[in-house]
Amino acid sequence: MNEYEQNCLRDALTWKKKLLKKTGAIEKFSRKTQLKMNRYIPDKIHTGITASIRYFIETMLTGSGFITKEKEVRMLTFQQKEEWVQEKIGTYRKTAVIEGIGTGAGGLLIGLTDFPLLLSIKMKLLFDISGLYGFNAKKYEERLFILYIFHITFSSNETKLKHLPLIERWNESEKHPELDWYTVQQEYRDYVDLVKMLQLVPGIGAAVGAYANHNLLVHLGETAQNCFRLRMLEQK
Repeated sequence: MNEYEQNCLRDALTWKKKLLKKTGAIEKFSRKTQLKMNRYIPDKIHTGITASIRYFIETMLTGSGFITKEKEVRMLTFQQKEEWVQEKIGTYRKTAVIEGIGTGAGGLLIGLTDFPLLLSIKMKLLFDISGLYGFNAKKYEERLFILYIFHITFSSNETKLKHLPLIERWNESEKHPELDWYTVQQEYRDYVDLVKMLQLVPGIGAAVGAYANHNLLVHLGETAQNCFRLRMLEQK
């Protein structure tokens, strides 16, 4: 590996160590707060959110709507690929912030549209990152890898501990275990529910929407980038 790749792998291993730190107390507090807030949200809203998450996860696995024109990156160095990835993360982050401000300022009904819109932005970002690193998302195993990244980004510490080793050893196996969409969507909801529900509150929705969407896209981009670093550089 060259010096840049060595630094990337070092950063990825530091990220991994930080990711796997115990966060039990924080998770318990967040979950308790979510359960209290959920009692004040109408059932039809919960149903709509769950349906949106299920639709996008199933769409991700089929690939329809997210696969873009394959990018020619074979001649690029790993550093050049990373620079393009960072640029793409920045573009999607700005889009998510604008979307969060618009839907957050629109009240309850318009605010609900943020869930599918933001999910679409996240999915497209992951497919673009995969392509920029040189992987073909037309292949089912690559779409499954993307779903694993999505899952560990927005999941409990227990899930991260379970699935991160699989991410690192992805190239070593031709067959990978499937993920249950219900578990994926449930953990995603547990992760984003609290802050996104605050986005529906009149008066603060726009500010919360911008802040939340910015942080969620930064977190997703960081996780995706480090997962691909571990997959591509640890063996090298």
